[in-house]
Amino acid sequence: MSTGSSSAPPQRPLRVVLFPWLAFGHLLPHLELAERLASRGHRVTLVSTAGNVARLPPPRPAARVDLVSLPLPRVDGLPDGAESTNSIPHDKHALLFRAFDGLAAPFAEFLHAACADERRRPDWLVVDVFHHWAAAAAAEHKVPLAVYLPSAAALARDPAAAVPRYESERGKAQYGSDHGGMSIFQRFFFVLERCTLAAMRSCVEWEPEFFPQVAPRFRKPVVPLGLLPPSPDGGGRGVNGGEDDATASWLDAQPAGSVLYVALGSEAPLPVEQVHELALGLELAGTRFLWALRKPSGAVAAADGGGELLPPGFQERTRGRGLVAMGWVPQVSILGHGAVGGFLTHCGQSSFVEGLLFGRPLVLLPIFGDQGSNARLLEKKKVGLQVARDEDDGSFGRHGVAKAVRAVMVDEETRGVYVANAHEAQKIVADMELHERYIDEFVEELRLHAADGNSTTSTVSAQAEA
Repeated sequence: MSTGSSSAPPQRPLRVVLFPWLAFGHLLPHLELAERLASRGHRVTLVSTAGNVARLPPPRPAARVDLVSLPLPRVDGLPDGAESTNSIPHDKHALLFRAFDGLAAPFAEFLHAACADERRRPDWLVVDVFHHWAAAAAAEHKVPLAVYLPSAAALARDPAAAVPRYESERGKAQYGSDHGGMSIFQRFFFVLERCTLAAMRSCVEWEPEFFPQVAPRFRKPVVPLGLLPPSPDGGGRGVNGGEDDATASWLDAQPAGSVLYVALGSEAPLPVEQVHELALGLELAGTRFLWALRKPSGAVAAADGGGELLPPGFQERTRGRGLVAMGWVPQVSILGHGAVGGFLTHCGQSSFVEGLLFGRPLVLLPIFGDQGSNARLLEKKKVGLQVARDEDDGSFGRHGVAKAVRAVMVDEETRGVYVANAHEAQKIVADMELHERYIDEFVEELRLHAADGNSTTSTVSAQAEA
């Protein structure tokens, strides 16, 4: 092989700072992206608050990610130690935004110090859509900015979509109301106007109808990240034991494909009454289930592992075919277990990606945010069925739950359709080569756009970084 002078000079590693919103549905995908960049030799820093950094799973040994903690300011009315959305009820989110905006000064100091040292100066800052002050700091220091977007379905126009009245009204209230002095809409467009490009956790293979719409609509380059699926074996992350061992042992004793895994994410705000309807729906459906149940806001959990969260006598009546696990469970391991035959999900992006990674058909129960658009996309792909809801308030009943569960898990004709389509979707979600290729192309886009304003990004030798 020739090693003459015509060979291109080595490219030094990129230095990338990622700063996600204070929610684990944002923190964990950013960590996944950080690890994939770091595994390619790039210098990656993930910024959050001290409490959130402490709760993140340790980065994989093969991917060196620097974790930087910033102090979250105290705000009256925000509980001590509440540093993410899953620590507070929804009516406290405005207070979390106020505290979050108090990170502007410490983040500006962090970025100023990093930019003062050419060996540490970031080539890129990647943020969520809420960080208007981080976008301003990046502009001040001439650091290119990328905004992270979760999916195209939530941003593209779909004239055929029938958006329920309750979802439309909740969306207006959620995105248009004051959140720390600015609405989410205002934050989104402030950051979007100042970014160089958008990085979207999607791809045209997954959203062929919607992905091409986003760049023309917002007049920004949109670079696909792929779906960032986890490794099916957990990617080398450690497990906690205890509850994990109990759920694994229970699953081992169940017939293949018989169990519906039920999980509504880390912060789905279901009131206790709706938890009861979900429980009674599972009971009516008659299927085996493993339910990862978290305490709803304002509820008091008794020490027996469910207590007042569940209808009286529910656990006794379903003993043997149902298991309720309180607290954290290894979701990817559970979904990969041969006993699991379906997944009742809130349609958060990470959750449905993990379910389809193993070809599991879905029972769809979106709660808030972009989960409704995710559910419509999944229903359009016929990989699952939504639980019927009240058009005005979004509530659901036990009979609607039971009907959807039976269609996905019991009825041979309908289950066959959902299973076949989930396996088709799995071909995209589990195509690791495809998603790794998108990360490689993302890196090339970062080099290309950064080089427009900072030519050292692509030409400084790797030895200078040693």
